[in-house]
Amino acid sequence: MQSIQDNTSVIDVGYWHQLQDGRLQCDLCPRYCKLRDGQRGLCFVRGRRGETMVLTTYGRSSGFCIDPIEKKPLNHFYPGSKVFSFGTAGCNLACKYCQNWDISKSQEIDTLADSASPERIAQAALAHECQSVAFTYNDPVIFHEYAIDVAKACHELDIRTVAVTAGYVCPEPRAEFYRHIDAVNVDLKAFRERFYYKITGSHLKPVLETLEYIKHETNCWLEITTLIIPGENDSDEEIHELTEWVVNTLGPDVPIHFSAFHPDWKMLDINPTPPSSLIRARKIAINNGAYYAYTGNIHDHKGSSTYCHQCSNTLIGRDWYTLKEWDLTEKGKCRQCGTICAGYFNDQPGNWGNRTQVVRMSHQGSF
Repeated sequence: MQSIQDNTSVIDVGYWHQLQDGRLQCDLCPRYCKLRDGQRGLCFVRGRRGETMVLTTYGRSSGFCIDPIEKKPLNHFYPGSKVFSFGTAGCNLACKYCQNWDISKSQEIDTLADSASPERIAQAALAHECQSVAFTYNDPVIFHEYAIDVAKACHELDIRTVAVTAGYVCPEPRAEFYRHIDAVNVDLKAFRERFYYKITGSHLKPVLETLEYIKHETNCWLEITTLIIPGENDSDEEIHELTEWVVNTLGPDVPIHFSAFHPDWKMLDINPTPPSSLIRARKIAINNGAYYAYTGNIHDHKGSSTYCHQCSNTLIGRDWYTLKEWDLTEKGKCRQCGTICAGYFNDQPGNWGNRTQVVRMSHQGSF
């Protein structure tokens, strides 16, 4: 456990209770950290101060960027649009391969070099003509209160909100959080409890429960990403079981993204994922009845494009994050056969493409 130092970004939070031995248990996520005064949980940003729990990073960010929405990845949520993206520090998982470890595992407050109120974030997104704001780079579960306040401010300006998350959260805060979210990409890291416990320090069951809750109890648009790691979660059997569960439990219209692993943090001894593994995973998903399955992190026009599940017409052709083809009507239907493509679409596709633009919120007049 880490000790808490004074800083100006600390707010009192909910979702905790006191144990008989005097410790406070955090009830935000299934890790259930049990803390004495001055200790932080594994996430680093939530901890105990006196007789209450606090969030130490409210209003602080590791940076703000304008990204293509496809980078989240979301392929069926206003394709081609730009999204105002930010994260904080810390994470409630301990993935050994974390590709944002410098942010998610940071224990230095200097990581949070930029700051902004919820209202300022919403205003910046509006000024930059972003259709949505994304909580990303690290998991918004741990900055629950800040994310919700940003979402409220965004909705006041008719800006949508996007969460990129591992879905590791308890039922009560989960319900509160997703009342304010318009679209989400959940990282379904594997389909084996062994993987979750050994590689991420967490458990599979709460993630599956989150996926079911989002799909069946909310109006939030849902897409799923699985990072394929050689020798860990890339067997035909596991990919078959994972995609079969998604199709049968969540529905065939939930897009599934398969992305490529590259060696990072504590897993430097495993080779990068070969493109053939992603292509194979996509084929298994389609054979199991998935309408929309994608390859990511590789240059694969076929695997990154969207097809009509009825007539196989190319609805959205993609070159990385750039849209090259568009054959949807203004109502999101296949122009060839009239079948509805699941998702949310503007009458015309966006044209933000592959660009990323850094925004410094702490600089007066930055937007």
